[in-house]
Amino acid sequence: MTHISIFARYPEPGRAKTRLIPALGAEGAARVYAQLLEHTVAQARASGLPFELRTTGGQSDAFHAWLGDDLAITDQGEGDLGARMARVPAPALIIGSDCPGLSAPILKAAAAALAERSVVIGPASDGGYYLIGLAEPMPFLFDDMEWSTPQVFAETLARLAARGIGPAILPELSDVDLPEDLEQWPELQ
Repeated sequence: MTHISIFARYPEPGRAKTRLIPALGAEGAARVYAQLLEHTVAQARASGLPFELRTTGGQSDAFHAWLGDDLAITDQGEGDLGARMARVPAPALIIGSDCPGLSAPILKAAAAALAERSVVIGPASDGGYYLIGLAEPMPFLFDDMEWSTPQVFAETLARLAARGIGPAILPELSDVDLPEDLEQWPELQ
């Protein structure tokens, strides 16, 4: 069965959503990140799909105390984002925790798409993606990728096309990375 892997970090001031710090301060950026992660976990729970947190920072007890003892927590391990994502066992939906528009119906639709296609992608408005789902391991999607750039989604599509793989595409959503991203999500400030 397809599971959800949520990539997360503990919302420690100064270490979470650092690109928001100039506008919100370290405490404010951490508070926004905490709200985003709580939303993501709530949507994963509401989807009915099994899910786990893939964490960095080794604070499992803190995550359990905050978000519930029922959470499965796995350490992301070493390496860049691509190496950490490539370790998620398929079939899986891999998501971050910074997309306030993510919903349980989108997660269900992504899981259903994996029954028909080997890849499903949710493009982000900044040129990346908020979700990638894999029916089988595809490490070529993660090797030598320039993460956090506007070319990630296009490069991912090009890599799939080069192998004759046509992904299912979800609706485009916005994530929260920069202070200007908060304009459409005033409830997060």
